[in-house]
Amino acid sequence: MLASAGETHLAEMSVPQLTVTRIHLLLFAVMACLPVHAADQHWLRVSSDHFIVLTDAGEKPGHDVAAHFEQMRVLFGQMLSRSKLRMSEPMEIIANRSDKDYAQLAPFVNGQPTKAPAFFLAGEDRIFVVLNLFEPDSWRAVEHPFAHYMLSYNYPPTPPWFDEGFAEYFASLNLTAKTAELGSDPELNPAYETDLLGNQIESKNLKSLTEILSNPVWLTWPDLLTMKNRIVNGQEGTHHTLFYAQSWILVHYLLNKDKMSDLGKYFGLVEIQKVPVEQAIQQAFGMSAAQLDHEVKSYFHSLTPLSNALDAAKQPSSPKVSEAVYRTPLPFTVDDVATSSKSVPVAEAQALVDEMELRIPEKRQQAFDSLQRLIADPKTETVVAHRSLAWAHVQKGDTSSAFEELNAAVQMNASDPWTRFGLALASYHSGEKGARVQGLANMMESLHIVIDEYPDFAEAYNMLGWARLTGGGGNAALEAMKQAVQLSPRNEEYQLRLARAYLAAKKFDDATATLEHLQVSQNPRIAQAASKDLQDLPFLKKYGVPPDEAAAAKQTSVTAPNQDSTNDSEKEDASDAGASSSSPTSAGTKAKTIDRRPVKFMKATLLSVDCSKAPTAVLSVSQGSKLLKLRAADYKSVAVIGAPNFSCAWKRIAVNVNYRAGVAFGDLVSIEIPEAGR
Repeated sequence: MLASAGETHLAEMSVPQLTVTRIHLLLFAVMACLPVHAADQHWLRVSSDHFIVLTDAGEKPGHDVAAHFEQMRVLFGQMLSRSKLRMSEPMEIIANRSDKDYAQLAPFVNGQPTKAPAFFLAGEDRIFVVLNLFEPDSWRAVEHPFAHYMLSYNYPPTPPWFDEGFAEYFASLNLTAKTAELGSDPELNPAYETDLLGNQIESKNLKSLTEILSNPVWLTWPDLLTMKNRIVNGQEGTHHTLFYAQSWILVHYLLNKDKMSDLGKYFGLVEIQKVPVEQAIQQAFGMSAAQLDHEVKSYFHSLTPLSNALDAAKQPSSPKVSEAVYRTPLPFTVDDVATSSKSVPVAEAQALVDEMELRIPEKRQQAFDSLQRLIADPKTETVVAHRSLAWAHVQKGDTSSAFEELNAAVQMNASDPWTRFGLALASYHSGEKGARVQGLANMMESLHIVIDEYPDFAEAYNMLGWARLTGGGGNAALEAMKQAVQLSPRNEEYQLRLARAYLAAKKFDDATATLEHLQVSQNPRIAQAASKDLQDLPFLKKYGVPPDEAAAAKQTSVTAPNQDSTNDSEKEDASDAGASSSSPTSAGTKAKTIDRRPVKFMKATLLSVDCSKAPTAVLSVSQGSKLLKLRAADYKSVAVIGAPNFSCAWKRIAVNVNYRAGVAFGDLVSIEIPEAGR
């Protein structure tokens, strides 16, 4: 009866109405066939040697995704003759079985969810890759950013033309059962698409790289080789340009004509010796720029699979995979890759997905709300949910709320490496804008736990170097920063921090060499900072402090006599603390001084807490025969780990404390209540 009524209603409609209604009915039918979200989902964590895949599609699809990424990784190394490869930022992959679920996660492009079957999210802590397994070979959509990721950690800094040309060439990679296919046009799209009713409709696509290069007008090679790629907010923009097309075909030519060793000579001449481009082309490749132009154009026109693929793409029902230009045997098959799998509870899987969605601005609030609902119910509360909320609070500048969430996560699992990284990140950001760093020693301890889990994690070493530098350990900071720069050779932020570690360790020649290199950086902020450090270097050598700190110290000494009087015990405490920044001033503000006393760590017994002069608290702690009094200027703002908040009622419990030493009193930086003390 329902069918008959529907048929009668359809018969009364006009043709346009009929088409639209049929599409709606088809969409309804398709949606009805999709699985109910979370109700019948079974999530797995599939791990290979270098990749982690969270999926609801089953063990075999999860294994295949991990295996394809392992293949991509090794093929990258083979192209650039790299036998040892670093992945200096951890990568996590989320693979959805459902088109609908993927669309709910996908970032927006021009107000609509991206049509790409995969997307790549980069951040300061890790990389997220999200795949739509409803589409075949969806991993191919992230080959371009994957190539950039691998270049960042495994290849010296190179000009934009090489980075983009290589990434475009790598984006042509297609993996079959036994071979790797390479060299096709990565920006070639079919001229026709199939609608929901199976009709072929013409699509309006931008010109492919092959079409662009078929035009007789090319950039001159000196212009291309010195061009700066315009990146806005981390986004490259369209790849359908002459810059991308020529960069792609030049790398195509260099890789397949065995010119990579000549390219290394060229980079040495241009980047190190500062030889003019045309002269460097002649010396490195043994040909003039005009000859190079002829060679590359002849090479392009000889690649008949490119023109064949372009012709095929203009026809209805064109093949989804373009004809390969080159084929090479796979380093290993999908079945050769070993993986392990582990079941993941639905609540934890949801929190892991939310953790990724926090990195997408337009999805951030819904992810935050979802995480709040998860922690509100003890049945769905997880470590992941708490640490994810902490990350969101750090991004908002609310480190106090971040520490609350992280303390809750630590109580549930003290060894979770991402919770530990969250603690370090919160401490790192707590010191921004001149504020006192919270939990500096705990930050260092947490980072060691993170590095044990991820030994090639460049950002963990960078933060460790910063923590050691902030705590006054120049030589220790130097060790960590060297490791960070080695793991991420293109990161100029790390190089600048390495230079400052050299300065702190009084290795002035090494600092000068690094700063002179950064002085000509294309990043204006880096170049300006390096120039200022070089300008301040003679003063630092002579007086032992930079001129800014000398001026600040002088200003403090001038304003000190004008401070309002305080009671004798407060004056004594301020003196004992080594002129701590918590000392009161006449205007009720805090002196803008930098506390350079090193942060010390102690495992001790907390004997008692005196809060009689709230908000100040004085803690009596002992370690063997050693008795120490530690003062907290405001105990409500002390970083506490392992307990919900600071308690004035604590007595005779085991604690780990971080403090700055004084004469009679030390200053408490943070306190941890280990399981033995709870």
